[in-house]
Amino acid sequence: MTPRARGNPIVAIDGPVGAGKSTVARAVAQRLRFRYVDTGAMYRSVAWAALQRGISLSDERAVTALAQSLQIDFVTDPEGQRILVDGVDVTDLIRTPQVSDGASVVSVYPGVREAMVAVQRRLGADGGVVMEGRDIGTVVFPDAEIKVFLDASLDERARRRFEELRARGAGADLESVRRAEEERDRRDRTRSHSPLRAASDAVVIDSTGIPADEVAAGIVQLVQRRLRA
Repeated sequence: MTPRARGNPIVAIDGPVGAGKSTVARAVAQRLRFRYVDTGAMYRSVAWAALQRGISLSDERAVTALAQSLQIDFVTDPEGQRILVDGVDVTDLIRTPQVSDGASVVSVYPGVREAMVAVQRRLGADGGVVMEGRDIGTVVFPDAEIKVFLDASLDERARRRFEELRARGAGADLESVRRAEEERDRRDRTRSHSPLRAASDAVVIDSTGIPADEVAAGIVQLVQRRLRA
């Protein structure tokens, strides 16, 4: 990987679903004026595209071929970041429970992950980026200057996800959400390719009971200290 200019580090934020990565990473990027990349949206995009085209999510070969063919772009507009798949704005479409579950399925496929990692490395190559996901600090950018592993208790993560779904008007009950989160944890942590784990040099933050803006402020201070060092 090419050297990055000083002052343009990569901030890698990894962690399980529901740990608050998206909210925190977005806030950190805004405060630092860095680019924000939600890598989970890429896997959601693959799942959405497969569902739209009638491709079985259990067909690894077909899903991998699809992932390799998709054009996924992140576009910033006044209302925030938009995600385009082959020119179609899927920002809201990929946030349904069905797509979330599908993303957890397709993300275990090595070919899908390799295709998405290639895109992620291109997006973050010049630094000045906050990238969040499951394997940013361990696989995508193991040389990232700042690595954070954001965690929270399963009950806390399920509650956050339940409230998010309820705010969107999606029908769900807390126990079902908790079971779904637990299953996604199992898939993420036990997959053979790029399993979810904290990098050996990551700062581990347990966000249970801590407001997102407080967590974000702590990460911004960490980045600023590293830049001064």
